Amino acid sequence: MYELLRAEQESPITTDTMATQLAVPGRSMLASDWAGLRRGESNIFLQSSCSFSSSSSTHVSSLPRHIIRMLAVSVEKKFVTKKSEEVFTAAKELMPGGVNSPVRAFKSVGGQPIVFDRVKGCKAWDVDGNEYVDYVGTWGPAIIGHSDDKVNAALVEALKKGTSFGAPCVLENELAEMVINAVPSIEMVRFVNSGTEACMGMLRLARAYTGKEKIIKFEGCYHGHADSFLVKAGSGVATLGLPDSPGVPKAATSATLTVAYNDLDGVKELFSTNKGEIAAVVLEPVVGNAGFIVPKKEFLGGLREITLVEGALLVFDEVMTGFRLAYGGAQEYFGITPDLTTLGKIIGGGLPVGAYGGRKEIMQMVAPAGPMYQAGTLSGNPLAMTAGIMTLKRLQQPGTYEYLDSITGKLVAGLLKAGHEAGHELCGGHIRGMFGFFFTAGPVYSFSDAKKSDTGKFAKFHRGMLERGVYLAPSQYEAGFTGLAHTEDDINFTISAAKEVFQSI
Repeated sequence: MYELLRAEQESPITTDTMATQLAVPGRSMLASDWAGLRRGESNIFLQSSCSFSSSSSTHVSSLPRHIIRMLAVSVEKKFVTKKSEEVFTAAKELMPGGVNSPVRAFKSVGGQPIVFDRVKGCKAWDVDGNEYVDYVGTWGPAIIGHSDDKVNAALVEALKKGTSFGAPCVLENELAEMVINAVPSIEMVRFVNSGTEACMGMLRLARAYTGKEKIIKFEGCYHGHADSFLVKAGSGVATLGLPDSPGVPKAATSATLTVAYNDLDGVKELFSTNKGEIAAVVLEPVVGNAGFIVPKKEFLGGLREITLVEGALLVFDEVMTGFRLAYGGAQEYFGITPDLTTLGKIIGGGLPVGAYGGRKEIMQMVAPAGPMYQAGTLSGNPLAMTAGIMTLKRLQQPGTYEYLDSITGKLVAGLLKAGHEAGHELCGGHIRGMFGFFFTAGPVYSFSDAKKSDTGKFAKFHRGMLERGVYLAPSQYEAGFTGLAHTEDDINFTISAAKEVFQSI
């Protein structure tokens, strides 16, 4: 059955094939059994030891494909992660915590971290051969699917010319034009190698342009691991329950002011008590690093008005939301244009990349056009530029964001319904290809609201989904991502798995 499942994309599953693979001595399927299967109760096979027969009134061919996949997972074998355990045990002697980014270590959900072997489309396979529907998408970049054939082909051609030039190349121009044409706030852009680096450059630029030092950031928002931003940060900092990081001098954060997300009055109060000293207000327009938290209707527009009045810059960190909520990012989706924007993830198509950009008069402060220095050996490298160009071309196709909205909406609605029917307090939502849910009644409008979640219950849910072939971010405080490679079958499969897990926890 496992081989049948893996071959599903290449050869259709027929009634005869299923009968051959699943037939065991015993009775034929009853109508009640089929009804249970349609509800996602795939464990009925294990309970009834039934067989298929040609005389059955209901045939396997009438089953939805996501139920067939659930059956394959259920009868195939136990969930085994022996090789992952061996690799990770060795890794812990070689790298801090066994990982190169903290949230990957499964600290907040417990259990054995999964070591990936390969990815394709919306699927991931670990070193033990387990297959997963992936809703992490390498933390956001894989919006058109992992290892896309057209992206890969373009990368092969680019690779023939070299992996890095350390000199200008035409690909930089091409991707820069695409970004400028797409993102409302960007008239000029500087490419770097990560979201953290983009935010570092943005911060220095905001201070250089305004001549002021203080910034306002929001509790639970994450803008990379630069010293100035590690104050009440989200992402791995929130996941691991860490205090503001050791090793960060007080001087580095003394100019960082924090306030709750969605709290306009709090922002006004900070401007009042720090009159003429604030260079910028920096935020994730939709929070993804404290879970999925959306702005209240008046919040982004209110920030735009306040910053204009106070002579401060408004900065959207769109490393996560850029090209995901809309082709022009959250600023296009909400109709609010900031002064500066940071980008990453999707614009590199799965390769290391970052960027910051904004109005030309501000960006011309950046060296060598101006006095604010920032540089990078691998910035604008031809491979990242190629992958980014090919990814954005795919996102330009008609219907892209409508499709993302449709499948993600179905996923979230199904998860919430399944959770509520099982008696759990649950809230959540989505925008296009980004989603999240919390084990709390909600609503969640800030990090303090998010922290009311039952993280212990989330950990059990995460493990249960993992064992059933669904890979979610290993933290209650991380958003999830869908992509164009996810299908209706993948969504149905996920909801069916969730029904089982919600009933079991």
